Amino acid sequence: MDVRKKTASDKTAALNLLQKHHQKYQTIALVLQGGGALGAYQAGVYEALDQAGLHPNWVAGISIGALNAAIIAGNAPEQRVERLREFWESITRPPLFPAWITPPMDPAAWELPWQNGLSGLAALRALTEGQPGFFTPRPFPLMPWRASPTSASWYDTAPLKTTLERLVDFDRINHKTSMRVSVGAVNIRTGNFAYFDNTEGSLRVEHFMASGALPPGFPAIEVDGEFYWDGGMVSNTPLYKVLSDPACRDSLVFQVDLWSARGELPRDLAEVTTRSKDIQYSSRTRLITEYMAQRQRQQRILHDLMKLVPEDQRNHLAYKQAEVHASGALINLFHLIYRNKPYEGHYKDYEFSVDSMRQHWTSGMDDMQCTLDEPEWFERPTPEHPFITHDVHCED
Repeated sequence: MDVRKKTASDKTAALNLLQKHHQKYQTIALVLQGGGALGAYQAGVYEALDQAGLHPNWVAGISIGALNAAIIAGNAPEQRVERLREFWESITRPPLFPAWITPPMDPAAWELPWQNGLSGLAALRALTEGQPGFFTPRPFPLMPWRASPTSASWYDTAPLKTTLERLVDFDRINHKTSMRVSVGAVNIRTGNFAYFDNTEGSLRVEHFMASGALPPGFPAIEVDGEFYWDGGMVSNTPLYKVLSDPACRDSLVFQVDLWSARGELPRDLAEVTTRSKDIQYSSRTRLITEYMAQRQRQQRILHDLMKLVPEDQRNHLAYKQAEVHASGALINLFHLIYRNKPYEGHYKDYEFSVDSMRQHWTSGMDDMQCTLDEPEWFERPTPEHPFITHDVHCED
């Protein structure tokens, strides 16, 4: 028997089963956390979804997740992966040293420290030189004449505006037949979290830039007379937005996180800094997931109980109030988390080297492909278990 043909046949059967399962969901949501340079992982996840023919009809993002969301929603399906790659290649730098330059000693012994050194150097270049197509250092940022919220920052993000306007069709994002888009930011004046959503109004380049305006590195962005900072300051995951939507329907949700809430105990100050950022920006995704799962189960019980109410009692005020809170939606949530590389330090979110970007991208593709290889996981949940989660941990 030809093993290769059998393998190809198995993959075709798995893909057909996957397509059969995913067509049973009204909503396919892609939920993208913030994380700077690590966001290339999300692009890899999307490419694997695209190859499998799974196209989200709702994308929600914060910070770099919002920028990836703009690229995805602002292009035709057949152009999205190409545009994502163009975006990430535009904002990353090639290595300072050619690939053929290697450490002077045994490569096996020097590989990790060499990679760590190159990664640290790339992060240093981002701090001192900025990133092409993304941000540039401001001259004399501490001078007193810079008395404006749009200039009070270490870097100028005007290049990012140019990049997004080149790669994103905002008319497509705002078309009535487009996928739903939600991006989160923080109102500086009120301190309140805000979501910009194309079902509630037109989205412009400023809305996406506001979601990624992390101070003091990046300046505040003005949107309709108000000033906004990065949504990750309050919540770095838009998962709650998707799962708490009043019109929530049977949903297949891909939550793509760039920070892991779980990790090893730090042994030195560098590891303390890395671990503290992981905890801070993971935004308690697991807690939100558990809370929303419990909430959905309660809403489902209420939904089922209401069916037992006699028809002649359904005009009662209590029934009308319960109707608002009941939900028969079935949720299948996949949680993918970027895994730190051994050579990465606390600067991993602003290490924009092209080599690291490609590794992040490949990791995202591999993790999503590992998930897609289990098509039975995509089966729609049952009313008895209306909320199912899959924590994806693929072996290298």
